[in-house]
Amino acid sequence: MIQLHNAMWPGLVGKGEPGAEPALSLDHMLSLTAGAEVGGRRFDGVDLFLYQPHFDFPASDDAVRALADKVAGYGFGIGTVVAPVWEGTLGASAMGGEEDRARFLNAVREACRAAVILNETGVRSCGCIRIDSAASPVAWAKDPAAGTRRIAETFREAALIAEDHGERLAAEGEVCWAGMHSWKHMLDVLESVGMPNTLGFQADLAHTYLYMLGVNAPEHALLQPGYSDEEFREAYGTMTRALGPWTFDVHVAQSDGSVFGSGSHDRTGRHCLPNAPDGRLDIVQCALAWLMDKEGKIRNGIRHICWDGCMFANDDLENPQTWTDILAVMTSVEMAVSNSLEQHE
Repeated sequence: MIQLHNAMWPGLVGKGEPGAEPALSLDHMLSLTAGAEVGGRRFDGVDLFLYQPHFDFPASDDAVRALADKVAGYGFGIGTVVAPVWEGTLGASAMGGEEDRARFLNAVREACRAAVILNETGVRSCGCIRIDSAASPVAWAKDPAAGTRRIAETFREAALIAEDHGERLAAEGEVCWAGMHSWKHMLDVLESVGMPNTLGFQADLAHTYLYMLGVNAPEHALLQPGYSDEEFREAYGTMTRALGPWTFDVHVAQSDGSVFGSGSHDRTGRHCLPNAPDGRLDIVQCALAWLMDKEGKIRNGIRHICWDGCMFANDDLENPQTWTDILAVMTSVEMAVSNSLEQHE
């Protein structure tokens, strides 16, 4: 029903730069993931960032096929792939001028091309192309209406590219990205694009918790300090009723409600270990709220969930217990989805 994936980008995001920890290679991340087992259950696959140092990109067709072979060699499939839309990779701001927007769209086009090849190998059978606005809320705040309009125009063109390749785009809501830095701003962008079958939302449990706290958009906060469990449930319902119908992709994560940045990555929602003593989320219940619609069915053809440990310390990434604990909570989500489906048959 639901495949269990692990994100590979925690090995490189915010790493390999002056003052940051060294990056971990794709092979090392694959090996760490392959070593996890809980009651005979293992990870089914991985989600990938299509860029250096994990993958030289853009790449030839043969190089993409070799990537598929590498991942398959560990017994994994491939799910969502992240398009390198940011300045310093292939892309640039979706809110920028014509040159920036052309670079952004080219990054999406190259990611879609690679995804099609991965599909043809049979190694990739689920997931989306992940994007964000690649611009800061500070720049957006100079003219919010114009910024949202420009982002929506770029995303609409990107969605047309995805359609041409038989792919869907998932925009990751995150407090560090312009026009996507609150749940209401994110909804405005999605509705402005108006392509709900092609451009949807990627819900990360850590990032969407910061939506509720109003980080970078206090006017849209759904929770105040000292909130009760009942207030949390009501707020989560408000957010998921708004963005859930748009959700194409779900990142399972834990959060303590704080922000964190490393290397060149801006400060954003901190991802915590699943059993972190200061973790604020009931991971299983929060994941279900994004995955299941009001009729108890899985939303929008979602076929996998992915653990996101973005910017975890290398000591944690290289600790086998980390992946055992993560896989254990992922299997709990899997079981909860199965139970929900049975109850609504």
